[in-house]
Amino acid sequence: MAAAQAGDRQAYDRLLRDCIPHIKRVARRTGVRPESLDDVVQDVLITVHRARHTYDPSRSFAHWLGAIAQRRAIDHLRHRGRQERREISDDLAYDAFPDAGTTPEGALERDTREREMRGAVAALSPGQREAVELLAVRQRSLAEAAAETGKTKGALKVNLHRALKTLRARFDGAE
Repeated sequence: MAAAQAGDRQAYDRLLRDCIPHIKRVARRTGVRPESLDDVVQDVLITVHRARHTYDPSRSFAHWLGAIAQRRAIDHLRHRGRQERREISDDLAYDAFPDAGTTPEGALERDTREREMRGAVAALSPGQREAVELLAVRQRSLAEAAAETGKTKGALKVNLHRALKTLRARFDGAE
């Protein structure tokens, strides 16, 4: 790594290639599934590239790399866990709640719900409406929405939270 830090391009390329087996071992030991190993390796190599200036040649490179690999593997597992919690994979749920838009009555019901939702969103305050439009409808990230509006991420979060609370109260009371 010292040679790579000094600007030796070949040493850097060789170092990154030689790191891959170690990164995979750490990721497997941390619990990363075999089909996700390449993603974790890529994340670790990017982190190593971005943080290479922080490596202290007087310390163990293997420990430095291992710490980065373990943190990225844990980040991957956290992300995967959040994704799995959002996914619905219950066949009974799909059977119990079929797609309402496949019948004329279902299409009418869907159109009515969409019209009600548009009306409810239109009744929100301008800041809340803007937060719903950017974050929920257009799927912008907080950073993108903040840059687009000039508002802070915190203000956008508060507006979205209040908007969702208002919409939830309106539709929970309507049922």
